[in-house]
Amino acid sequence: MARRELAEINAGSMADIAFLLLVFFLVVTTMNSDSGMKRLLPPPLPPEFVPPPVIARNVYEVLVNFNNDLLVEEKAMDVKDLKAGAKEFLLSNGDNVLKPLGPALDNFPIRESLSRDSVNSVVRSFEVLITQLETELEATSDALKIKAIEKELKTANSSLNSSLAEQYAFEFFGKYAPLPSSALISVQNDNSTDYETYVLVNNELEAAIRELRDEVCLAKFGVLFNQLDENDEEDKKKILAIREVYPQRISEAEPLDVRGFGG
Repeated sequence: MARRELAEINAGSMADIAFLLLVFFLVVTTMNSDSGMKRLLPPPLPPEFVPPPVIARNVYEVLVNFNNDLLVEEKAMDVKDLKAGAKEFLLSNGDNVLKPLGPALDNFPIRESLSRDSVNSVVRSFEVLITQLETELEATSDALKIKAIEKELKTANSSLNSSLAEQYAFEFFGKYAPLPSSALISVQNDNSTDYETYVLVNNELEAAIRELRDEVCLAKFGVLFNQLDENDEEDKKKILAIREVYPQRISEAEPLDVRGFGG
């Protein structure tokens, strides 16, 4: 009896089936992505920029060591007290908008003194300058000159926006005392600081600024700061004014081995 041969299996379509399965799983599978902290970075500084001298009393220094211990203004602090400390720094010596949480400290920044007339004058001068630059831009066809004027316009518009924020602050809050431009919160972590502590410290500092903005916005306008609509012209003025009074200046220094305390 002749031996019966088995029929060969046609595997020609196996590659197509495998490809379709691969595409299917790629489409339906969700990939977990790391979520970082939202932080608006400042634009790069020009090469000729000379940083202003650092005034120690204008910097709220926060150090985190390898044991996740905090040293704030050269004193040990629990992270749960960090928000209140940052708010006190931002409110030091009063701003005529909100009152300080406690007595003003000598090593905290002294607020500047501005007048409504001087701010209005600065706004008008920038508006005149921008009009002149726009006229020059329309009148020239020189490529190099156009580039130079556009650069000047960008700088002038940025300065105008800053002055307008001061103008809106006077409009809504009357005479106020802004923080000096050099006042900021400086955070420096150890290379071995836990990521959880790093996030917690930054969250507490951001919460301090957020609470101050909410408090003044609620007291003045009856709503929380994040309830203001940036697309509404009047709300946009309020947003700029509150940001001017309580700016978010959190500077993160490069991590180092800050092992000189807590262990």
